[in-house]
Amino acid sequence: MHTDLARDLGLEFPIFAFTHCRDVAAAVSKAGGLGVLGVAGHSAKNLKMELEWIEKEVAGKPYGVDLLLPARFAGSDRGGFDESELDARIPQDHYAFLDRLLDEHGVPPLPEGMTLPPEFSVGYEKQRDVIELAFEHDISLIASALGPPPAWMIEKGRERGVKVAALAGTVEHARRHVEAGVDLVVAQGYEAGGHTGTVSTLVLVPEVVDAVSPVPVLAAGGIGNGRQLTAALALGAQGVWCGSVWLTTEEAETDPVVKEKFLKAGSSDTVRSRSLTGKPARQLRCAWTDAWDDPSNPDPLPMPLQPRLVREARARIARTAHNNEGAAQLANYFVGQIVGSMNHVKSVRTVMEEFALEYADTMARLDALAEG
Repeated sequence: MHTDLARDLGLEFPIFAFTHCRDVAAAVSKAGGLGVLGVAGHSAKNLKMELEWIEKEVAGKPYGVDLLLPARFAGSDRGGFDESELDARIPQDHYAFLDRLLDEHGVPPLPEGMTLPPEFSVGYEKQRDVIELAFEHDISLIASALGPPPAWMIEKGRERGVKVAALAGTVEHARRHVEAGVDLVVAQGYEAGGHTGTVSTLVLVPEVVDAVSPVPVLAAGGIGNGRQLTAALALGAQGVWCGSVWLTTEEAETDPVVKEKFLKAGSSDTVRSRSLTGKPARQLRCAWTDAWDDPSNPDPLPMPLQPRLVREARARIARTAHNNEGAAQLANYFVGQIVGSMNHVKSVRTVMEEFALEYADTMARLDALAEG
């Protein structure tokens, strides 16, 4: 599995692991891949602590970070809204709907004085301090998940010897990223968890490979084992970008209620919904997504209004899902269609070893077929 990109980055395996959990990111890098920490919602102070911890754990092995840098969002024409402006643009009907939904499921309010979790900022300038902080650390890769990186971020990457990546759900997006100057493109198919488009991985990857060559491409979406890794390489990708498969590992910080749902779910139990971020994102189907999909209820708001709206509701659900059946019914998280194969809790190292062994077995089988 020594692709050119893997050699450039010093990887044993061309497996790039997107995760919001520092333990998973570090474990993947230590096992020969490249852990990529999602930093949306991190303050500069918190991110500094996370990256310092990862660097201590990986002891010089490569790792990276991923940011949400959407080109279009509510207020993008003016660089974004401040908190008071966001609140003023959220209709009262949406608050009333959320109150009814949580009351119907018996979800209690938060304790008085409890601090809400941080919300992610959108807009290049609003995240500039986080991006610049990342470049002060020993990262090997920085990725933009929802749009082409700004020119100054690409230039900073070249100055620091850090590869700049961008995720694409269409050939047009991939071409736009390459025109902006990225070092590699992640072609993410419809099957993927989180923000994803409508073209399947099997169709998208070779289209993007042909469109942006010689820029290297990673395949993403529905990839969680060695056979799928082998298929991605056969399609012309130089590696794979995986996110969902790590959510049920021993190291993952996934909420126990949600993790148990993942372990029981089938590949048809996910849905693309705007109910968490305001942009279409694949997640586990549950009472929460069903309620937002009901045409009799309000439509989700655009990013970043929707995450601002649901922040307290999601905190209430997460806090009580372990002992409140109604909250458990509403609990969910981003996950791709590969969830149907995520049936057992394993360590990150075990998952990496299974990737490698199944790749070797698949290549041996293909060699035997070629020999006739």
